[in-house]
Amino acid sequence: MFAIRLTDARNSADASARVVPAGADGPLVADERVAAHCEARGTPQAGAVRELWHPDGPVLVVGVGAQTLGEWRAAGAVAVRAMTGDGPLRVLLPAAVPDDAMRALVEGLWLGGYHVRTPRTEAVDVQLTGAPTDGAEARLRAAIEQARAVASAVWFARDLTNAPASEKNPAWFADQVVDAASGRVDLSVTVRDEQRLAAEGFGALLAVGGGSATPPRLVEMSYRPPAARQHIVLVGKGITFDTGGISIKTREGMKLMKKDMAGAAAVVAATLAAADLRLPVRVTTLAPLAENAVSGSAYRPGDVIEHYDGTTTETTNSDAEGRLVLADALGYAVRDLRPDVVVDLATLTGANAVALGRRTAALYSHNDDLAAALVSAGEMAGEAMWQLPLPDDYTDLLRSDLADRHSSPAGGPGSVVAALFLREFLGDRVGDWAHLDMSAPSWSDSADGVLSKGATGWGAHMLVRWLERQGEAG
Repeated sequence: MFAIRLTDARNSADASARVVPAGADGPLVADERVAAHCEARGTPQAGAVRELWHPDGPVLVVGVGAQTLGEWRAAGAVAVRAMTGDGPLRVLLPAAVPDDAMRALVEGLWLGGYHVRTPRTEAVDVQLTGAPTDGAEARLRAAIEQARAVASAVWFARDLTNAPASEKNPAWFADQVVDAASGRVDLSVTVRDEQRLAAEGFGALLAVGGGSATPPRLVEMSYRPPAARQHIVLVGKGITFDTGGISIKTREGMKLMKKDMAGAAAVVAATLAAADLRLPVRVTTLAPLAENAVSGSAYRPGDVIEHYDGTTTETTNSDAEGRLVLADALGYAVRDLRPDVVVDLATLTGANAVALGRRTAALYSHNDDLAAALVSAGEMAGEAMWQLPLPDDYTDLLRSDLADRHSSPAGGPGSVVAALFLREFLGDRVGDWAHLDMSAPSWSDSADGVLSKGATGWGAHMLVRWLERQGEAG
């Protein structure tokens, strides 16, 4: 990641490009020429940028609207994208800028500067145009460090998801997580290979990965700070490529299936950030990893598989593989880890996009307080979700004559039925569980705001914000 430095604008003679934020009433820092320009032409809308000639060098006037966190974040992203040429970018701020606005702005600078192949490397100087009050500078530097942890997590999730399937298999993903976790305090990683998965009874994960030349893995990250007062388990779907298996996808349906592990990328990235921020919350993160391939050893529609919890599923569609690997991980979490809260993220269904569009995840939970907390964290992070119901009307569709359930029954709303399937594995923790179906928002076809073209890292930022609040609540 490129450097972002907090400096004093009063001592700077640098004539490089400057960024001046402007609210509804004009620029937020004193500059007669910029003020006159905004009075004559109006200030740019929130998240928009306007280049202005200035004797002291080019000026980028960025709109921050009503100065919400999202508008500060968007301003940072649009400013860093508008910058061309060499040299640092200088963002001028009043000394009284709030801590949370500073954090959001810097998050936007870093997230907007991400690119899968050629990320920005030039430094950004955030400069205060006045003397900060006592203690303010320390708080602003702390806000920058909080932003750094978030942005690092999102960059990592994007890097994992953007990686081509030609190199990204379960073992590769596990190695990336092990390397990233190395050296972080109170953080450890365990990787189960196919032999250990078989010995411990992870039958669904083995079935889904059985058709691939690269065997499945289960990554378990454990962040255990001494002051932790609750235990949260995060689970992320990690299908490193999804052909659909025997129920093979179309060419169009398969093109982006390198992103089918975006849920796993988000949860491991958020856990790294939790360790960087030293959050007082115990987090165990599970990433069941498999490649769903087509071969003579691939599992078939009509097969019956046994899960970690001892129950069985008739696999009516081999392209409904994500819920199977999640089920093994959820069963393990409930039986062996005894968490206070379980949250899973999965690029699970196309029905999510049909219901809610490209930018909003579907949220399912019987715990309205948990759902509201996740939605609120998503609002702070700029990652939208909408709670959908878990009606019992459709549970009969899951019943099978050969096994305890079907994996993908005919009929019913696809995203809802998939969530009801996962609910079967929560046991007495069903009231402490939330499921996020986030296939659509995990990818963007263009750069927009803080989103880069390609993988968005959706969920990593939201989870960090939520874990921060959990730590504060104890």
